Amino acid sequence: MTDQPHDLLLAGTLTTFRRRCGKPGCRCATGDPHETPALRYTDSGRTKLVTLTEADLAEVTAALQRYRAARTALDRAAADGLAALRSRLAARRATGQV
Repeated sequence: MTDQPHDLLLAGTLTTFRRRCGKPGCRCATGDPHETPALRYTDSGRTKLVTLTEADLAEVTAALQRYRAARTALDRAAADGLAALRSRLAARRATGQV
């Protein structure tokens, strides 16, 4: 895999952290909390996070979509391969070539 943005594939989920900073005069003290986008993913069975900037969102979203499309295509190809194998085995059994 190269590190060109259009080649990125990312498995994970976009999430948004919402939190209050604790400063009494800040807008988050009485209103909307601060928001930070993040990518949540699993590595060796553990959930990990990468915080993102707003500028990263479009690239990360596109990479997540490419991953889902590649995964769907791979799952479809695997299902087609299994169906072909079953068909071939059934034809062999029907002709007595077990």
